[in-house]
This record gives sequence, C-alpha cells and structure tokens, in this order.
Amino acid sequence: MENLLDVQQLSTAFKLPSGWYPATTDISFSLKPDETLAVVGESGCGKSVTAFSLMGLLPEHGSRIDSGTALFKGEDLLTMPREQLRKIRGKAMTMIFQEPMTSLNPVFTVGSQIAEAIFYHMDVSKAEAKNRALELMDLVKIPAPSSRYNDFPHHLSGGMCQRIMIAMSLACEPDLVFADEPTTALDVTIQAQMLYLLNELKRKKQMSMVFITHDLGVVAHVADRVAVMYAGTIVETAPVKELYKQPAHPYTQALLRSIPRLDRDNANLQPIQGMVPAIDHMPDGCRFFERCPRHRECRPDILPELRQLNQNPDHLVRCFLFE
Repeated sequence: MENLLDVQQLSTAFKLPSGWYPATTDISFSLKPDETLAVVGESGCGKSVTAFSLMGLLPEHGSRIDSGTALFKGEDLLTMPREQLRKIRGKAMTMIFQEPMTSLNPVFTVGSQIAEAIFYHMDVSKAEAKNRALELMDLVKIPAPSSRYNDFPHHLSGGMCQRIMIAMSLACEPDLVFADEPTTALDVTIQAQMLYLLNELKRKKQMSMVFITHDLGVVAHVADRVAVMYAGTIVETAPVKELYKQPAHPYTQALLRSIPRLDRDNANLQPIQGMVPAIDHMPDGCRFFERCPRHRECRPDILPELRQLNQNPDHLVRCFLFE
C-alpha cells in the first residue's frame, strides 16, 4: 500500500547563544493510510519537535530544517510554499496539542473555534459551519452541545477542553492527525475515555495518526507500529506486538522495565539512571552510551545506523549490539 506520509533523514536544529545545535537527527519513518504510529520516549527526546517540523509550526527565528524530505500524498512538506502549507494544515493534516487549557484561545467561545476551521477550509456559510461544529461536539461526547457552543474554555474541565481540541482536529475530516500527548494532562478515567474516543473516531473516519507519548502503557491500546526515540534519533521501530514481545534496543528494554504492572511487585521497578542529554551536550556517537548497561560492548564515537533486526524489514534498531 502506498504511504500517506514518508519522512526520510529529517534533521532539525535550534539556535542557542553559542550556536546552532541539532534537536533531531536522521528521522525516518513512513505511515500508511488508516495506520497509527506511536512515537515514544522520554521528555526531551524530540518527539514534539518532529511533529512541529512536519506541520511547519516551528518558530521562523531560532529554528531551521537542516536536511530531509517529508512526502505527504507525494508532496514535500519541508519545501512547500507557506501559503500552500496553510491550505493543507488544518484540513488534510491536523494536530491535537498537548495542553488543551493553553492551546484554546481564551477570548473566543469553544464552538466558534471549531467552526472557524470549517469556515476557513471548506466552502460553507457561517451557519453551516456552526451546524457542523455542533455535530462534532456531539460526536466527541460533549453534553448539550447547543448550550456549550457559546462557553469559553475556562468554563470547561480539562477533559472537556481536550474533547474540543479533538473536535477541532476532525473538523475537516483530515487524512492525518498528529496527537501530541493528548492524554498527559488528564486523570486515569478521562484518559481511558479519550483513548477509546480516538480509536472509535479513527475507525469511523479511516484516518492515519501519529500518536506522541512517553507512556508505553498507552501505546498498546492505540498503535499499529511504534517508533522509539531517544535524544533526537529513532533507536527502534517495530509493529506494536513485536516490540513488546522482542524489544531489541537497550533503551526500549529499559522503558518497558520501568512500567508499573499488576502482575509484579512495584519494588522491582527499574528506573533508568541519568538524564537525556541536552542538545548542546549531545554525544558524537551512540546517544544512549552513558546510560546503557551494555555500553562496554559499544563505541562512543560513532552514531550507529538504523538496521534490520534478523533480516526483518519491519523491525529496525539503531545499536552496535546488532551490527
């Protein structure tokens, strides 16, 4: 099946007082229609930066795309004129932002913010846009949509605001949705409702999704494939079941060991020692070298390539242990 999104060797850099530093390096992945790719890793690994780079939402000053291609329906998002990108962004591809309470505009009603995207991208009247917004509010289980339409964001709970964000992202029936940790700010009960809602909407609309999270426990419920990121690079990609059954990279293994489980004592949890390196102190070689329990078998001066594991084209790993 032809890929909806094909990203190759994407590298993004940020400017600090001491110069330019890469935030992501050699990011490559693909996404098929009606597929969900989960991008996982700790905070600071470059997950959101990757999504913002593809959406064209990085600040114009202080950031830049150093290399790479990102073909969306055959057109390169990275070289596309800004006006053309505006027509695609919000319609064919959208984003659910991480913090709904700060992503929504506090001076406009939630209903008008949904209707705005519909009115801007689709050939409809304002009345038709409002009716479509009310339908979307009902679709995402907002109670009494007609009365909530004129509420401001501060009138709603965090879970309700997140539903409004989901409705906005689905307003124009996009082909691709970036969900940037959409359940992070929610309690466990609301989180489960949001995951169920996203799965249901994805099935009904047959859309593709890049689901960004740091929680591998969530991944099993939403993803078809997983890309594990560490310090600005993808270190492992695999189908979700295979990743849980046969995690190859030491970082993936460490993430799985650090997840609390009902079938084992929490006293046996193994936290990952150390921190993700800052972009101005990034190692030249393997990014996980300093935290890896098997680093004595590796080289600190060369960044390993992403290679097939056991000749499996669907399971790739970036580690010297498998070269």
